[in-house]
Amino acid sequence: MNNKNYYELEQKIGYTFTNPDNLITALTHTSYLNERKINITESYERSEFLGDAILEFIVSEYLYRNKKDFSEGRLTKLRASLVCEFTLSQIARELGFGKYVLLSKGEELTGGRDRNSILCDLFEAVLGAIYLDGGLDPAKKFVYSYLLNDIDDKSLFYDSKTTLQELMQKEGRTLSYELIDEIGPDHNKKFISAVVIDDSIVSKGEGASRKAAEQMAAYNALLQFKKKQV
Repeated sequence: MNNKNYYELEQKIGYTFTNPDNLITALTHTSYLNERKINITESYERSEFLGDAILEFIVSEYLYRNKKDFSEGRLTKLRASLVCEFTLSQIARELGFGKYVLLSKGEELTGGRDRNSILCDLFEAVLGAIYLDGGLDPAKKFVYSYLLNDIDDKSLFYDSKTTLQELMQKEGRTLSYELIDEIGPDHNKKFISAVVIDDSIVSKGEGASRKAAEQMAAYNALLQFKKKQV
């Protein structure tokens, strides 16, 4: 990454690093270091380890303070929905982390820049880097700005297919899923699925597997129901 890219990413995340090496480490995949025979402790895995712990603390504290009528069980389920792979990968994707991560040629060719697991790791690694560089306050600001700004919508995804099924049963409507398309080569395929309610397509979703595409489609359907558009 050149200085322009540093600046672009810092503008997106709302934090300027005092030590840019913290950001570089957070954006360096193990495969990149293995390919170049560099010490793998400089990859994002250590930053991710720290970021994972910081994230759980920030989210737990926020929910404890703001969901006073929730039981421990409800708090645990809500926290799990917020820090799941999909939710974090979506935020990382929106922030463009895939553009900046350093990958091996093999990871690059197999779609690593848009893989949910890597994007989720990047969110936690960048959070860890922000904490290392500036402490808890900027780390909280990052999480509050991009994860906790609309927890009602984000928490819908965690079990979206089950939630949608229960809603349709309650309303006496039929629900099914239809595979619309498969795009790309076998090593980097994307699936597009649709939610069909009462024989009409109401939403679509894309994912690296048919199951992931259906879950995204269900999530999009739930968002429409929430807005009373279906």
